[in-house]
Amino acid sequence: MAPSRAAAERMREAGLTRTRVRGKHRFPSLRPGELEQRFPGMITSVLRAGAGPAVPPAPLALHHLRGPSSRSFPGPQSRMRGLYPQPGSHPAILGKHHSEVALQGQVIDGRPAAAPLVARQEAQMETRVKIIVGVSAAVLAAAGLTTGLVLSGGSGPDQPGAGPGSSPGLLPSPFTGEQVPGPRLVLAVKIDNLVDARPQTGVSRADIVYVLPVEGGLSRLMAVFSSAFPPVVGPVRSARLEDLEVLRQFGRPAFAYSGAAPSALPTINRARIVNLRDGLAHGYFRDNRRAAPHNLYAHTSTLRAQAKAGGASDAHSIGFRFGPAPGGGKPVRAESVSYSAASFRFTWSAARGRWLVWMDGARAASTEDGQLSAATVVIQYTQVTIPPATGPHAPTPFAKSVGSGRALVLRGGEVFQARWSRPTADDGTTFRTASGQPMTFARGPVWIVLAAAP
Repeated sequence: MAPSRAAAERMREAGLTRTRVRGKHRFPSLRPGELEQRFPGMITSVLRAGAGPAVPPAPLALHHLRGPSSRSFPGPQSRMRGLYPQPGSHPAILGKHHSEVALQGQVIDGRPAAAPLVARQEAQMETRVKIIVGVSAAVLAAAGLTTGLVLSGGSGPDQPGAGPGSSPGLLPSPFTGEQVPGPRLVLAVKIDNLVDARPQTGVSRADIVYVLPVEGGLSRLMAVFSSAFPPVVGPVRSARLEDLEVLRQFGRPAFAYSGAAPSALPTINRARIVNLRDGLAHGYFRDNRRAAPHNLYAHTSTLRAQAKAGGASDAHSIGFRFGPAPGGGKPVRAESVSYSAASFRFTWSAARGRWLVWMDGARAASTEDGQLSAATVVIQYTQVTIPPATGPHAPTPFAKSVGSGRALVLRGGEVFQARWSRPTADDGTTFRTASGQPMTFARGPVWIVLAAAP
């Protein structure tokens, strides 16, 4: 029996999405980072208990967890049978092919999402820790804890670290403030953001997502990965010169994109990047279930191997500060920003502890993790120049990311008036409150929208 619309809404608000796992059974799934926020140190304990081959020889499960009330909760209710595993049954242990199954079987708002096919050999190469949670929405809403916990895959080098101080050998990411096992190379991918390109794949795993203006008042995304890498990312689209200015602060990052205007290619080819353009680099493929040009995807393992061979920079500070919120914030439920033909809205979800992303009036979904979200959102007001049109195509805007200006910073259900500063392209971007104090970010993914100053 499928959950009611109201129950499904509560599950989404709590950070759960329904994912096809095996046969007709569906499990709600919770991102490890979000589980860590609710139960600090628990993932690390499970990983230590489950260390071993990618497919454990026997099921590993925690059927009963205790919340703050110290009250034990049973497994899923019988009325949810068919959606969750039945009480007393062995949980399914998913192996190396879990990423492929999750991508192909995702359901968003009750409708199958168009997700790219993932080659079986790629799924075998990429393993990811996935926390599969069997729990009713009512139990989650009442106690905020999960039952029927299952760990699949291996810990692997691509997984984000547990919470601060939960395990030795972990360092805070300069991009998210979360714990990761040492510095890793930086991979930036230009992502299509037209309606026909949605839902995108892999964006939910990005440390930073930049929203940038393009021709016709539309937008594209630039997803920056370092802490974790999805098996597949896309749809990949073309680069703009404004991308290069953003990327300079990362050192020599790897940059994956589909192409560029002929007038821009010479500048991009000379830029301080590891150039992973489709046609120069390997790892790209087309998903024929989508119409071109919104169907170009890339295997990140192949991109990363080429990035490493090309000497891509590891993650380093780009000016972000993480920690408790400064004073001066005002409670807010949502904040919006628009281009002439694109709009974005970020709504606060206390249940998830995240800002939920909406684009053009609809939920911004991913094929792997449901609605996109961020721990911190920055609306960075800047100068956007649009040159005169010189041909049949619309002129390309350029959003400056060097200089200074006003910003709105959203974190923890509050909005902060801030100032941003980046003196040169090689410098990072720093943020300060109206009183001059460092504007700290909440730990987790960061979304930055570059928009024309009002």
